[in-house]
Amino acid sequence: MDVVRALMMVTVMCLASLSGCFGEDAEPSKLSQNDLKVSPSIISGGEWTTITLKSSNDMSVFVPYFVQDPGSLRAQNGTVFDLKSGDSVALSILFPPRNSDVILLIGEYGRENWPIRAPDVSWKQWANGDSEASASITAIENQDPNGEWPWIVPGNNSGGEVHLKFLETVREQRTDLTEADGVGASGGWVNGRDVYEWVDFIADDTPCATCGPDGAVGYLDRWIGNANPSYEHAIVYFEGVMQGYGLDRVEVHRFQWNTAWAVNICGYKDGSVYPDEWLIFGAHFDIAPPVAYTPGAEIGIPGYGTRHGAYDNAAGSSMVLSTAKVLAEFDARRTMVFCLWSSEEEGLWGSRSFANDLPDGITVSNYLNLDMAGVNYPGDYALSVYLGPDGTGDEIDQPGMFHLAEWIGADALNLGYEMERGREAWLQDGESPLWGDIYEDTVAIYESPTARSDHDSFQQIGVATLGWNGLVDGYPCYHRECDTMETMIDYMGTDDSTGINNLVHSWDIVTWWAVYAFLHMDQTPVPNEL
Repeated sequence: MDVVRALMMVTVMCLASLSGCFGEDAEPSKLSQNDLKVSPSIISGGEWTTITLKSSNDMSVFVPYFVQDPGSLRAQNGTVFDLKSGDSVALSILFPPRNSDVILLIGEYGRENWPIRAPDVSWKQWANGDSEASASITAIENQDPNGEWPWIVPGNNSGGEVHLKFLETVREQRTDLTEADGVGASGGWVNGRDVYEWVDFIADDTPCATCGPDGAVGYLDRWIGNANPSYEHAIVYFEGVMQGYGLDRVEVHRFQWNTAWAVNICGYKDGSVYPDEWLIFGAHFDIAPPVAYTPGAEIGIPGYGTRHGAYDNAAGSSMVLSTAKVLAEFDARRTMVFCLWSSEEEGLWGSRSFANDLPDGITVSNYLNLDMAGVNYPGDYALSVYLGPDGTGDEIDQPGMFHLAEWIGADALNLGYEMERGREAWLQDGESPLWGDIYEDTVAIYESPTARSDHDSFQQIGVATLGWNGLVDGYPCYHRECDTMETMIDYMGTDDSTGINNLVHSWDIVTWWAVYAFLHMDQTPVPNEL
């Protein structure tokens, strides 16, 4: 892992102790952070917001966060502005959702090269000298049709001294919730409370004779079966939800698999630059079917099936729906595809049929998977961020994906400490304990040697993938009737927080991680490096 990290570092940047600026030996600059004014005074985090930068000196400003280019209207990962004294620029920007400490970098006018943080530390940690080395970036011409602002790409020169403009953001919160309800993760472009309410609705078993064939308010009994009316009822419902988001089209794909139909519901937002490259976001909506009663829930033996499937996998389906809603109105370079797979529990029938039957001329640039995420950090269980395909067990074969996951987790989600604990846990015992044992403050990023969910279907056609999950084999209600929202709440309760609050924050972390990865991959797909 140290070797891989070394390869990612293009140059070493010295930190100037107590100087108020960063860089190599150079003549002191006349610039300071006070030469850059930022308004408004209260800046929103976790949502697209407009700020204005105004300079009182000639300078360049490196903005290391997602911005929306005014010409292309597409999101890009940072930009650089050249500002003369008295100049100002307004920009739509997405500051981190779970880290209120943000910085802008200031340098001499016309500057192209800049230092950046290491992938596994936040900008604040980097500014405080917690990182011994960093890479660099360079500003280049915008690569989008109609794009105006410079793009940033990996460079080979840190450019020397920089000054830092320190800012703080505030994330919006709902007024009808308390901390026990997850109010801290209830606002923003996407948020964990919205996901919580989706899962709660889908798995709602309140009796209702007129709501559908399952006799409940929610959408239960979602197991595959040509003669299962609840399965078809759920398909029609999810199709309608996606249609309501205003996507370019929503399609229900039916694939014959032996004597059964594998059914997928996919919403499409056509890319405006590379429409034949699909960036896919997926989760399975089907649940483990009832087969025969198996005792042993109290000791974690997988069971006979479930009516609810709250954790496996209303949770993942809800995150796909939540992200599809906000991204439906966003202009992307690549075609965004949001899929709810069926028949995952029977052997990945739905996603495998889709991946093996792509239209002529279509390629998949990357795939993101959401399956059994929620019962994990900040509860007393590990959050696994898995990537692949994995070619060997003793080195990282996908350094690009690995460091993208680190880059997002360390700053936007402020998980540097938890990621370090996860790194240690993974190196000590590998994947299996992470899926079954108790861990506190642990977020593990690793290449998975197993592929037990729909990401395998895309790895098999050569696509680099990223996914998230929590407690799996150690969950006593895995494929059991007790896989309900109530069980998840119970399992996520800790000494210092309610189960609901922890669940909301868990889903907030995972959903934001996936959305940030999606935005990165739209601008620059991550290749399969095997």
